[in-house]
Amino acid sequence: MNQTYALTAVAVVVLVTVLVGALGLRISRTTSDFYVASRTVGPRLNAAAIGGEYLSAASFLGVAGLVLLQGPQMLWYPVGYTAGYLVLLVLVAAPLRRSGAYTLPDFAEARLESQAVRRIAVLFVLGVGWLYLLPQLQGAGLTLEILTGAPHWVGGVVVAIVVTAAVAAGGMRSITFVQAFQYWLKLTALLVPAFFLLAAWAGDGAPRASFDAPTVFREHTAVTLAEDVRLSLDAPLTVTVTGQVDGRAYAGQPVTLGAGQHSVRAHARLEFAPDSAVPQGRAEAGPGGTSWSEPLSGDRPELRLYATYGLILATFLGTMGLPHVAVRFYTSPNGRAARRTTLVVLGLVGAFYLLPPVYGALGRIYAPELALTGEADAVVLVLPARVVGGVAGELLGALLAGGAFAAFLSTASGLTMAVAGVLHQDVLPSRGVRSFRVAVLVAILVPLAGSVAVTQVPVADAVGLAFAVSASSFCPLLVLGIWWRGLTPPGAVAGLVTGGGAALSAVLATRAGLAPAGWANTLLAWPAVWSVPLGFLTMVLVSLGTRGRIPPGTAATLARLHLPEDVAGDVAGDVAGAAHTDRSTARDGKRHTTTGALLSEEGGTP
Repeated sequence: MNQTYALTAVAVVVLVTVLVGALGLRISRTTSDFYVASRTVGPRLNAAAIGGEYLSAASFLGVAGLVLLQGPQMLWYPVGYTAGYLVLLVLVAAPLRRSGAYTLPDFAEARLESQAVRRIAVLFVLGVGWLYLLPQLQGAGLTLEILTGAPHWVGGVVVAIVVTAAVAAGGMRSITFVQAFQYWLKLTALLVPAFFLLAAWAGDGAPRASFDAPTVFREHTAVTLAEDVRLSLDAPLTVTVTGQVDGRAYAGQPVTLGAGQHSVRAHARLEFAPDSAVPQGRAEAGPGGTSWSEPLSGDRPELRLYATYGLILATFLGTMGLPHVAVRFYTSPNGRAARRTTLVVLGLVGAFYLLPPVYGALGRIYAPELALTGEADAVVLVLPARVVGGVAGELLGALLAGGAFAAFLSTASGLTMAVAGVLHQDVLPSRGVRSFRVAVLVAILVPLAGSVAVTQVPVADAVGLAFAVSASSFCPLLVLGIWWRGLTPPGAVAGLVTGGGAALSAVLATRAGLAPAGWANTLLAWPAVWSVPLGFLTMVLVSLGTRGRIPPGTAATLARLHLPEDVAGDVAGDVAGAAHTDRSTARDGKRHTTTGALLSEEGGTP
């Protein structure tokens, strides 16, 4: 890829991001503008902004990489990512907006009148937000590394600087325009090269991307492995080896590897003849360990089926609890606008997800060696040079590089805004815009440090972690909190800790290599199948056992959540709101000013 073209594209994206953010800053005149864009963002603009922040590095790079690695079963990622908004539309969107909250902890406390529930919700918002931010920064590092050869950490640092400037300077009003612009940029960046790639593929007589047949090298291909890899062969394969294979050193001589497992050491060079089958490769993580890039579904069909259901459930139910998605609905004027926003989002996200699988399928034809080198996420970036070539290929690659960087910036902006909002309200001791800007810095520095320390994390897999934890914690809290009056504070705390804690512990145990092989490994690697029901069941059973702890203002709160704003005001009344405020103040005199009071300061300026 031409470095000049690619760096120019990335620089243009960064510059336009800063300019659009500056426009938002100029029209951010009140505190309400700064925190929730004065709750005046219309459905189309809000939907584009949601699409901009939701379609992250996992969508732009990761889905194509997974299709390259594992074939059509990975198409459940985009299906789940999109369908999650259907659940959000039916169950959550309008009531969440009518709650008047600004963050998920705000909603938790308003619904359950409990500081304990709020504190637990804060911990999970921080955990989910930072888990989601990590792959955005790593994806940026991968992109700049491919474009320029810069160290892996450079891209993450660039994204962190730009995001910190945009969020700290203009707040929600600023990043709304930034994210809407970046959605359309990302869609264009994938759509335009896809036409050229498909035209070139159709014209050169390349084979069809059959997922039922083994992927093969179209031409003589040399692959140098960056780390120790275990290859799996279904049939004997002859390769030319320079390096160590199965503990034996070779110096450029042909070697016939038998069917089964073979260990290849880092820096070994393997040369494959045309029409050779591409072996399946898994990075070795040391004794008893597993790699982040190892497929988690196992080798038996029943394990793959279970993993598919785990993936669907995590993405389908995890969307509603993502902090950067939830916070955008607070910017809608009312519940009806929130529903309309979700409908538009479904169309925008669905259109986008038609494109990454195209790149994954073409990657199985033109760049199959990426499955061995551990760089499958780069398939989107390298395809134009492989398929189109020449100046046209370089320009298309530059467009894709710019789109990929827009994905990192937009999602990181939304996540940073959401995490910083929670840090500002519930962790930092002081208030005001200056304190919020300190929260922004903390929100981005923690995942930045993680992205530097941990580099071998496939983008889509890392995002899947956040979805699994969100589905097991916030999904039960939101669904039961909105639709069941019997939910109690002890039930909510128990469900959050049990469901969300179990999902987080299970995935981390698998990644650390602590889970035994076979079914146990698969159950822990894809926990949503059992951790989501566990979270729901725990909340229900503990709530039934603590019926006397149902908050006294539950009826008024549910009326506000489910009735249109003009009707809810008459039913719930100002008395219920005043009583809730009095109880909150009496419970904790030192607690920070509520978000509702903060946002009422229309005269305040950022």
